[in-house]
Amino acid sequence: MDPTPEQWKQISDVVKEKKLLPFFDCAYQGFASGNAPDDAFAIRLFVEEGHNLALVQSFSKNFGLYGQRIGALSVVAGDEDEAKKVLSQLKVSIRPMYSNPPRHGARIVSTILSDAVLTQDFIEECKGMADRINTMRVSLREHLEADGSSRSWEHVTRQIGMFAYSGMSKDEVIALRDKHHIYCTLDGRISMALLLLVSPFSVVLLRASLRVMWLTLVTPYVMLHSNDANGEVDMLKQDRNRSRRLKRLDSWNAPMW
Repeated sequence: MDPTPEQWKQISDVVKEKKLLPFFDCAYQGFASGNAPDDAFAIRLFVEEGHNLALVQSFSKNFGLYGQRIGALSVVAGDEDEAKKVLSQLKVSIRPMYSNPPRHGARIVSTILSDAVLTQDFIEECKGMADRINTMRVSLREHLEADGSSRSWEHVTRQIGMFAYSGMSKDEVIALRDKHHIYCTLDGRISMALLLLVSPFSVVLLRASLRVMWLTLVTPYVMLHSNDANGEVDMLKQDRNRSRRLKRLDSWNAPMW
């Protein structure tokens, strides 16, 4: 749960009074409120109020570039001379660590954020994802309450972002894992983005996807040997194997269905 704008103003005053250097971690911009510009409110406030600060941003999740691990470090310095000194020190640290980062993902982000139309598309698509995650929050709370849980689950809908702290203890998490094969981190944090609203259509769609995956990836392919006596493929053997795979899949009745 993020502070309100009024609370951020109070935090800014305290940071300024104590002469602290704020360090912001912006990992889920666009997934909090559903509005990427609004999610940067606190950062803009601190800059407007004259703070020097450091900011780290991740574009892995909100741009769908998780495998690229794209991010940025920004530093707001007091003046140009100080900015040059900070940059010099950053280069000293960067050079022996990785020297030159991969460019592919970074150029995708740069291309989108440098174009007004693409940036608006990005903001709207983030809102679509944030709205879905919030729907999962409401649905999870409603189902828990409808099943007769005696706990308060208000915190699930009050929290924001991709994850939720369920409030479960370590022992409860382990029991959930061992008895029901439901997994989350030992501190009870769950990914709201992975929850599904189960409907007959979604079950059919998921079964069809698993069917395709089984046929194309899971079941080993029939090996074709080039040294066959006649140099021909045994199509009958392939058909028999395919038929067996279909029968196995049709007879599979997983508990989640």
